[in-house]
Amino acid sequence: MGDAKNFPALKNDLILRAAWGQPTEKVPVWIMRQAGRYLPEFREFRKNHSFFEICRTPDLACEVTLQPLRRFDLDAAIIFSDILVIPQALGMEVEMRPGVGPVLPDPLKDPNDLSKLTCPCDVQQQLGYVFEAISLTRHTLDGKVPLIGFAGAPWTLMCYMIEGGGSKTMSLSKGWLYRWPEESHKLLKILTDVIVEYLVGQIKAGAQLLQVFESNAEYLGPRMFNTFSLPYLKEIKERVSQLAVEQNLPKVPMILFAKGSCSVLGAISNAGYEVISLDWTIDPKVGRETVSSDTTLQGNLDPCALKAGTAEIEDMVKEMIQSFGTHRYIANLGHGIYPDINPDNVKVFVDSVHEVSDKHNKKNS
Repeated sequence: MGDAKNFPALKNDLILRAAWGQPTEKVPVWIMRQAGRYLPEFREFRKNHSFFEICRTPDLACEVTLQPLRRFDLDAAIIFSDILVIPQALGMEVEMRPGVGPVLPDPLKDPNDLSKLTCPCDVQQQLGYVFEAISLTRHTLDGKVPLIGFAGAPWTLMCYMIEGGGSKTMSLSKGWLYRWPEESHKLLKILTDVIVEYLVGQIKAGAQLLQVFESNAEYLGPRMFNTFSLPYLKEIKERVSQLAVEQNLPKVPMILFAKGSCSVLGAISNAGYEVISLDWTIDPKVGRETVSSDTTLQGNLDPCALKAGTAEIEDMVKEMIQSFGTHRYIANLGHGIYPDINPDNVKVFVDSVHEVSDKHNKKNS
């Protein structure tokens, strides 16, 4: 693991300033899943390497992380990995099947299966390859932009571990919450402990921002979200921040992305995260009115909007920036980029964010 004191000086701190609420000359922009299947060079790379081989091999993960930075004027890199490395670290098998996505062949069927999990989990031993990839990438970036680390949130990981993959209803996972609430909390606590240690390890390794993905928030109503998701999201933020102070680590802003969180946006805004990322179903003005004024917002262009023409994308970016404003704002999509998006349209999106926000700031200066 590299010594943080030896990392190259940062040349573009735009996203960090936005996250902390400091003035920025233009709006920073990055894209969830920016290193991935929409890039022809990534698809070519995958012909020779399996998905988890890339995740587990630091120099391969570093190379893929850097691919979008060579094409686009992005303001951040995000380490190439997957949220399901945590179930793997807990002893579960995870496969990435072509045309299907992640599959866990032996999911948790009832609370008796909790005994199959490797607890306690040696995070350094099981996930050290991610830390190595982060340190290597920090050095290889040479300070061009900050590097984002991430983890899946407990409820989202629980869903994969019980459903055995993706689901349109999360019926099995929600069934646990209703049938076995105590055991559900036990599993969520196991996951929380691993996530906290994992995120602190990422800071040690050189991550400069952290994002927590609660991608399955939309399947919970307000009462269930406030019971089985929000307390753990708060705990993660509080413990990671406290451990960073205790271990004399750099102060790192944290981003919370809870997809489908319209009904609980107010509660999420009080979870303590410096940045709240919004999906495309939330009106930017509603986001600004609901979320605390000392919290930065991120988002929220519909990923499918990148299938539009150049002029339409430029117009949508203008509207988005006018709605969010240029202070305490990080431009992004409202979810991960789709595999069939034309990279040329990504360039239009990224460049438009910079151009529109730069003009806006100069006009109002």
